[in-house]
Amino acid sequence: MHADSRVNKIRFHFLKKGFTLGNRTFLKSFLLDFFKREGFQVDVVNYIFCSDTYLKRLNKSHLGHNYNTDILTFVMSPAKNPLLVDIFISIDTVRTNSVRFDNPFSVELRRVIFHGALHACGYEDRTISQKKEMRKREDSLLSGYRRRST
Repeated sequence: MHADSRVNKIRFHFLKKGFTLGNRTFLKSFLLDFFKREGFQVDVVNYIFCSDTYLKRLNKSHLGHNYNTDILTFVMSPAKNPLLVDIFISIDTVRTNSVRFDNPFSVELRRVIFHGALHACGYEDRTISQKKEMRKREDSLLSGYRRRST
């Protein structure tokens, strides 16, 4: 498959005014390599960057949760392979969390992007042990991303 058509399987959508994402082609390629290592083919993975208001509404309507969150991941492919996924990310909450956890915004954003990819592959974070495993995998992806981008 031609590299250009391959990266088009990861799509970024910007509903949050004034927000943009740099180095998109590299990030798409990194994500596709991750999915491949996890044993998944990708149909389409949509990352939708939105506001707290937008994501809170989705959280309430789809999960019955009336609170803000940084991310919601919806896997729509019944067999999960190839992946057809919508990942909604609240830029507002990512920005708040970057200050709260003393991380640069770009690092916190990548962590959340990778968090969504992990959810798409079936990783959960409901229990303490699952949360620890998820954090370990996020850290590994962040480290791999930094190594490959320099």
